[in-house]
Amino acid sequence: MSKVAYYTEEGLQNIRDEVHHLKTVERPSISQQIGEARDKGDLSENAEYDAAKEAQGLLELKISQLENLISNARIVDESIMDNSKVRILSKVTIENQANKTKMVYTLVAENEQDLKAGKISVDSPIGKGLLGKAKDEIAEVVIPAGELHFKILDITR
Repeated sequence: MSKVAYYTEEGLQNIRDEVHHLKTVERPSISQQIGEARDKGDLSENAEYDAAKEAQGLLELKISQLENLISNARIVDESIMDNSKVRILSKVTIENQANKTKMVYTLVAENEQDLKAGKISVDSPIGKGLLGKAKDEIAEVVIPAGELHFKILDITR
């Protein structure tokens, strides 16, 4: 049984676009490479043919995994989100209690994370620590180096 994952409409569309690209651009390209390698003769000693077949297998596996992900994806309706607690797609302003550094993160699905854009995965240590917490609560986040404490200053969409 596959795990249900929650996405924004944009995030899910990006995955659909990737599958479309793999099927319409990459798959025909690999098929062409296989055909060209097959035309070179003896397949038992043809490294190009073996490499192209392996690439085809990896491509088909990736397509299958992405299609499975899409079939188990759920889109989060941001219009009905409750901002009283941290949830997926919440934009959270937190303060590190040790050094008083303030940070703003949006919690997203693992495939949508982008630290430069301030998007962290709900499956990351910080994401897990923040989930379910309310404004003014202290979130304890366990990381390999120890434990961090973050005060939740604000929760928005």
